[in-house]
Amino acid sequence: MVSMETQHGRHSIGELAKLTGLTVKTIRFYSDEGIVPPSDRSAAGYRLYDAESVARLELVRTLRDLGIDLATIRAVLERKADIQAVATAHADALDVQIRVLRVRRAVLRTVAHRTPTERELSLMNRLAQLSAEDRQSIIDDYHEAVFGGLEADDAVQQKYRAVAPALPDDPTPEQVDAWVELAELLQDRSFRQRSREMAVESTRARTEGASEYPSPAQQDLADQVTSAGRSALAAGTAPDSAEGQAVVEELMPAIIGVYGGPDSPSRRTEIAEEMSVFADARVERYWQLLVIINGWPSFEPRVPAWEWLIAALRAGSAQ
Repeated sequence: MVSMETQHGRHSIGELAKLTGLTVKTIRFYSDEGIVPPSDRSAAGYRLYDAESVARLELVRTLRDLGIDLATIRAVLERKADIQAVATAHADALDVQIRVLRVRRAVLRTVAHRTPTERELSLMNRLAQLSAEDRQSIIDDYHEAVFGGLEADDAVQQKYRAVAPALPDDPTPEQVDAWVELAELLQDRSFRQRSREMAVESTRARTEGASEYPSPAQQDLADQVTSAGRSALAAGTAPDSAEGQAVVEELMPAIIGVYGGPDSPSRRTEIAEEMSVFADARVERYWQLLVIINGWPSFEPRVPAWEWLIAALRAGSAQ
């Protein structure tokens, strides 16, 4: 049976609880806080609420369900805050939370599919807690260690900064694995030192008047070395074998054309050392990890071919 109070458009707290599905305790709290004040009092002094109170209470419940705090809700109800602006801000915040949760889900799936080491598990846990900005700070710290103090317009620096890893909002287990490996690599002191050596050498080449870096001759030599080295590796040719040394002899005119001469055993040793600065498997692994994280097309490694040539140059110099 509907009470007289309800018939006159007024509801007690108990009736309001039935209408909204909220508890009497919750409604009383909102009323005490002035968020949903009573519209009237009964003859006995009990709080009464009208249709506007019902609508107000429904709005409060909706905003609370969306995670909006009571202070903000009060500001909205008192017209001190624009509900559209509040909704936009909270939607943006939820976007961030969703991205973080997706990364955490990917980390958990990665752990579920294999048994990581304690260090890998620690890195995965750290990754799960990091925001996109936190992950970017790791990249920025590496770039500063490698390029800090070098010329700002150096092409190599710009190349590295322009192709930084960007973990997707919903990464695959493979991308999580790649990011964990990359994070560990970027914090490795020896890797940073080698990256710095490469950046310094590239900057030196530019400041010494090279109009193009790499030059057409350097690029042509790189292609020749890569092709010859891959063929030698595929054929199982040892660097110190007669066949291996024949490959070196065939390449020497192009090598001397880029690195300078005269051609001699000692010069070949020096060239091998110069080449070794840029023939680092870890640096190439850096780019391979970027490929996985950013979803780029894969590429065939070049460093093994260069390592073969470097070994062949040293072997020939020692003979």
